[in-house]
Amino acid sequence: LKSVHLLFGAMALQNSVLLWSAGHRQHHESIDDAERDPYCARRGFWFSHIGWMLRDYPSGIPELNRVRDLQRDPLVMWQHRHYVPVAVTMNVGLPLLAGWACGDVAGTLLLAGVLRLVVSHHLTFLINSAAHMFGAQPYSAENTARDNALIAVLTFGEGYHNFHHQFANDYRNGVRWWQWDPSKWFIKAMSWCGLAYGLKSVPWFRIQRAQLLAQFRRAERELAAISGQAHFAHLKARIAEEYA
Repeated sequence: LKSVHLLFGAMALQNSVLLWSAGHRQHHESIDDAERDPYCARRGFWFSHIGWMLRDYPSGIPELNRVRDLQRDPLVMWQHRHYVPVAVTMNVGLPLLAGWACGDVAGTLLLAGVLRLVVSHHLTFLINSAAHMFGAQPYSAENTARDNALIAVLTFGEGYHNFHHQFANDYRNGVRWWQWDPSKWFIKAMSWCGLAYGLKSVPWFRIQRAQLLAQFRRAERELAAISGQAHFAHLKARIAEEYA
């Protein structure tokens, strides 16, 4: 299972698992920091979507001290050392082979090679850009991450980004049973088959506490907008009392 993911992860053409994870962890550690966040949404939609790769990566190669756990994995390191030939084989060799098998080399290369990469890249980039600008913040408004159901449909659940940033070690993104999150269902199914283990999920009371705090902070901000009214102090005290 790990080998399949490493091979098709290279087919996504988003760098090796090691470097991708290092950059992603840096994003979590330094979210919204224009100097440290690799694809900081506060620098604008274009920058966070694709501009960060084209012109201004803030710190060059991600710091690998964040992924020492992955460096101990021989398969991950094999993919990292041989990333270029693996990526070329999966992105060019496999579509060419499929095209030869179905009798349309050029068409298969354009569809399964070029078009697939364009679509998958931009859908992935929407998580960095749109999912930090459009949507709800039910768990925290302390950063730009948002839950966006449409992006979740397009990205196998990754659009529930506010939850992901608030509870980054949870294997789920869509925590509600009705939220579209095929990645969560796949991981859970693999655990039933004995192919995944150590799944982490946040206790429900912590999720509810985060929601309550987010609602309280939102109420405080809304009350602050009417602070000139005489009953503001009473309302603020009552909100605080209800939150406690």
